[in-house]
Amino acid sequence: MTTAVVIGSGPNGLSAAVRLAHAGLDVTVLEAADHPGGGTRTSELTLPGVLHDECSGFHPTGAASPYFAALGLERHGLRWLWPEVDLAHPLDDGRAALATRGLRHIDSLGADAHRWRRMFTPLIARFDDLVADVFRPLVHVPRHPVTLGRFGIQALAPAMWQTRRFSDEPARALFAGVAAHAFGRLDTPLSSAVGLLLTAAAHAFGWPVAEGGSAAISRALTAELAAHGGRVRTGIRVESLGGLRDLTGAAPDVVLLDTAPAGALTIAGDALPVRVRRALQRYSYGPAAHKVDFAIEGDIPWVNRDCGRAGTVHLGGSAREIADVEAATACGRMPRRPFVLLGQQYVADPSRSDSTESGAAINPVYAYAHVPHGYDGGAGDATETVIAQIERFAPGFRERILATSVRGPADLEAHNSNYVGGDIAAGAQTAIQTVFRPRPAVNPYALGIPGVYLCSSATPPGAGVHGMSGYHAAEAALDWLRRR
Repeated sequence: MTTAVVIGSGPNGLSAAVRLAHAGLDVTVLEAADHPGGGTRTSELTLPGVLHDECSGFHPTGAASPYFAALGLERHGLRWLWPEVDLAHPLDDGRAALATRGLRHIDSLGADAHRWRRMFTPLIARFDDLVADVFRPLVHVPRHPVTLGRFGIQALAPAMWQTRRFSDEPARALFAGVAAHAFGRLDTPLSSAVGLLLTAAAHAFGWPVAEGGSAAISRALTAELAAHGGRVRTGIRVESLGGLRDLTGAAPDVVLLDTAPAGALTIAGDALPVRVRRALQRYSYGPAAHKVDFAIEGDIPWVNRDCGRAGTVHLGGSAREIADVEAATACGRMPRRPFVLLGQQYVADPSRSDSTESGAAINPVYAYAHVPHGYDGGAGDATETVIAQIERFAPGFRERILATSVRGPADLEAHNSNYVGGDIAAGAQTAIQTVFRPRPAVNPYALGIPGVYLCSSATPPGAGVHGMSGYHAAEAALDWLRRR
């Protein structure tokens, strides 16, 4: 029987494993941590009974993923839950821009509502067609060339150029905040791509959470793998390809690495062709996250009450302010008021909360600030910065904090070695690297070693919990097996 080993059990590693198992291979997933999931894990980080997502917390690309949909993961307990408002972006003047499925609450954009509708209605109407092409490798025959071409023309523009379409700050800030998910400058070519795709996803599919935490995604994929004879072994760190024989009892026919390029360099080592090794050594990593999880009593006291209905809240002020702080972090400077992404997953999923003996709700709050790559300016200082940014739009938040859990860039990398320097986006989102990640190649998953492939978010279509990088890498491995 043909055998496969997948190193790493993030959503891409598990998706690759499931695809190989469906094809009849005997699949083993090896995971260094004690629990599978990579970026899709959930833990009681602050207080007992209060559930926090350890990395990924909102899943627009998961709900839109063609592969997840084809697997029918609801059979294994995965259930998407939506807040009333998918995304809110408060401003200092008390207004807040809102994004929801079906363009509801578009009146929050004021005079720009019609411009926003005109910008996104074509993308929403053809979103399934767009995803069918965008979630594939760069080199492919487009299934929907007109839709892809229209998106590509818009995506080429810098994000800040797109904000010029709007006359007032709510729409400008809302788009800039979504574009900032790329962890990079907003004044460079292709910096619109993430903003366009994720905003269209918000209106087409929403930004749901997984009931019970993001770990539900890992559990569903693991169950699907087990149903087809595959297995996951945890607590096993792979140091080299040569050591796989000792770990699994025999040399596998194919190996897939759900690792950052740095991990592939370590594991594959001198077996990599010189050209591939040099390309992976040149791979650049982007700004980092400084993550703070809070357990709070009650809800966040937002100035704009609509923010209390949102699953995700962007804290960054105006579009110009967001662009300036993103440029600073990309250049290695810590801004005074960094962009903060805040999650209120409990708004859609109350099962994550607990209560005191008196019955008062204890709710989990998820937040991370964009900070420079490898930032080590002091965990306490950065945490105070995150709290101050929340207080800016919700005075009195500090008094509601019952407990905190902090992971700076070094802690994130120690917890998951794929987060090099605290980069949770799996690589810098420069224009060149966005197109040619992890290296310029017809087959970006191949590592130049027969049967060995990279399947992480460092490969197309990039970051996000969608499993498509793993799926395409598995397809590349299966194609090699058919041809050998």
